[in-house]
Amino acid sequence: MSWDNQFLTAFEILDYNRKRKSECLDLFGKGEIMSPTTIEMEAVATDYCNLIEKADANDGNWLEELASILPRLHAAIAALGDANVLDHSMSPDLDARFELFAELREMLGNRDGYWMQFDVAHDGQSMSGSLADDLTDIYCELKHGLKLMAREPGKALDDWRCGYHLHWGQHLLDAERHLYELKSQNQL
Repeated sequence: MSWDNQFLTAFEILDYNRKRKSECLDLFGKGEIMSPTTIEMEAVATDYCNLIEKADANDGNWLEELASILPRLHAAIAALGDANVLDHSMSPDLDARFELFAELREMLGNRDGYWMQFDVAHDGQSMSGSLADDLTDIYCELKHGLKLMAREPGKALDDWRCGYHLHWGQHLLDAERHLYELKSQNQL
C-alpha cells in the first residue's frame, strides 16, 4: 500500500466520522451510547494494541502494518476532538512498560533510533529518538483506555484525549515520521 493511500484512508475516516456524528449505537447493550467516532477510536486502539502484542522479529510485515495503522490512529483521535479536561489518570506499570520497550528495541535493532530536530552530533550514539519508546508509550496509553472503555467509556475517551494532548501525540507524530523515513529508504 502506498503512503498516499494511507493518508487518503485517514481523511476518508475523518469524513465518515463527520457525516455520521449524529448517529449513535448501543455498543455494550447497557444503554451506553457510543458514537461512530468512539467506535472507530476503540477499533483502531484495539488493532494497534493487538499489532504490538503480536510483534515478531520474524514477521517482515508488522512494521508495514504499523506504518498503515498510525495514520488511522491519528485520524481517529483527531475526530474525537480536543481534551475537555486536562486530568490524566494513567499510571503505568513501569516494569511491564520497560519489558515491552526492551523487546521492541531489540526487535527493531538499528531501525529503532532516529534523529530529533535538536540533535547535532552525527555519531549514531547521540540519537535521541527511539521508535521503541514511541510505540511503547502509545501502547500503554491506548491499552489503559481500552481497559477503561468497558467500565467508564467517557473516562476512557477523556484519558485518550488528554494523554494525546499532553504526551502520546508527540510520540505518534515522531513514530509516523520515522516510519515514513524507513519506508522511503526501503528499510521496513
